[in-house]
Amino acid sequence: MNLMDVNREFPTEDACLEHLEKVRWPEGVRCPTCGCKEISRITRRPSAKNKRTRSYQCLEKSCRSQFSATNGTMFHRSHIPLPVWFAAVAFVMDAKKGVSAMQLQRHLGLGSYESAWYMVHRIRKSMTENNPAPLSGTVEMDETYLGGKARGAGSGWRRNRQGLKQVVVGIKQRGGQVRMFHAPDAKIETLAGYLKNHVSPDVEAIMTDELPAYPKALRLSGHDAGKHFTVNHSAKIFVDGNITTNGIESAFSLFKRAVIGSFHQISVKHLHRYLTEFNYRFDARNDPNRFGKTLKAMLDAPTMPYSELIGSVQASEF
Repeated sequence: MNLMDVNREFPTEDACLEHLEKVRWPEGVRCPTCGCKEISRITRRPSAKNKRTRSYQCLEKSCRSQFSATNGTMFHRSHIPLPVWFAAVAFVMDAKKGVSAMQLQRHLGLGSYESAWYMVHRIRKSMTENNPAPLSGTVEMDETYLGGKARGAGSGWRRNRQGLKQVVVGIKQRGGQVRMFHAPDAKIETLAGYLKNHVSPDVEAIMTDELPAYPKALRLSGHDAGKHFTVNHSAKIFVDGNITTNGIESAFSLFKRAVIGSFHQISVKHLHRYLTEFNYRFDARNDPNRFGKTLKAMLDAPTMPYSELIGSVQASEF
């Protein structure tokens, strides 16, 4: 569903709420607090203070809570109209290289940059996949580094010196999902942890470059070393028969172009959120119902208060 379809099908607050109700409660509206199906409709006109036109009250005597389809979801307590929210989801899902908060503010006519920034981060938060199935088949794994040179650094400056570059580890199943992670480093123990948590022990083959840490990481994670194949990038060899890491490198390249061309700079403390967005959108790229699935994810995901988003330790940008 593209942006024009979204605007045509969900032009009003009431139309959006009706759709969210059907998605959240396919068998009929229920109280989100106690689960009671005995509820009454509250009829009100939209106003500046309360824009939810479809609200309900639980008739359970011990509960009596008032609610709407947005209670306890990523839309909870948002003063942004739902048609604008729906348009934002469509923008984010169809932007191959992502859409910045500044772009979103301009396109949707939002009053402040902070509102757009908070909005897009809530969409990213809902894209988090809980307990994902291990990758199988033929898997490619690689690492890359993000961030520019330090001021005054000369030709002898080495990557990741003083922690100035950020490590991103990527794993991609051929014909399947991609997973990119903001890693503390590319040491043996770190790589072994990602292999153990995200690659099936029954994998057919694991393709990597010639980084010496990979063979040791495979043994530490319990994977069969006989299924490990390497391609020698230092010798300018990028494809050796079926052995290549071009798939995961393409995902890295797409993300780096987004950082340069769409976001320009991002905070280190939020890097994992941007990677989550790209993982999710890459995996859903051929799904015609990706808009609907994202709305469902926003209803299922727990709320994210603004304090949670800005509460991390201050970090640099790159």
